[in-house]
Amino acid sequence: MKKLGIIGCGWLGTHIAERLSNQYEIFVTTTTESKIERLKSKNFHTDLVSFSDEIDTGMKEWEVASELDAIMVSVPFSGIRGAQISMTEKRQNLLNFLGDYKGQLFYTSSTGVYPQTEKDFKEDDVPAKDVESENFILEKFPQTNILRLGGLMGDQRLLKNYNISQLDQLVNHIHYADICSVVEKMLDNHSEYKVYNVVAPIHPNKEEVINAQKDLPYSGERTDQGRTISPKRLIEELNFEFQYPDPRYFHL
Repeated sequence: MKKLGIIGCGWLGTHIAERLSNQYEIFVTTTTESKIERLKSKNFHTDLVSFSDEIDTGMKEWEVASELDAIMVSVPFSGIRGAQISMTEKRQNLLNFLGDYKGQLFYTSSTGVYPQTEKDFKEDDVPAKDVESENFILEKFPQTNILRLGGLMGDQRLLKNYNISQLDQLVNHIHYADICSVVEKMLDNHSEYKVYNVVAPIHPNKEEVINAQKDLPYSGERTDQGRTISPKRLIEELNFEFQYPDPRYFHL
């Protein structure tokens, strides 16, 4: 059986691991000691690893890395925590942990790399080499697939469950099940060097989504004017069909 590593097995990483566990032997890391037993109970090989904001002189290469067919990095390295802060040391710790890895590599980025401008953004509008939080891993591992994820939704992560402002703003959301399908397809295709917007292709506004999830009618005006992120490249290159193309129905 092939082996898949997930660095940072949080909410999304767990969904991906569960989806692929019948095809891959799963190796994961977590920063939370209390999660270790739960992850192990799913038959995931689990290591406790954190990436400090300071250089960790004791950080060694992940001892299983050379055995893994693919690794997904699902740890935030954008440096945006209400304000821009330096992530140089934290990123270097990750690079040291990956060592000299040669296999298929995935890195979860965000559609937050695109400016707050009213247009339909495609990947080439903001090349990965110009994005500090993406280029740092590409410089050492040019084979990396960059997945620019929209707002993560599904299960209890539904817009109706949050206090939301700017209700007329168009959404760029993605259901976790479709992320799992994208990763699965890219693994099967042995994809490398790809940058994809992983975002549902339909962009209703927030009020539409909330009303649909509460089974309420929407009487406002529809608009297609706003900041939207296009998954066209993903659809065309992977021949990909979304299970959840419309965020209004993520709850179904």
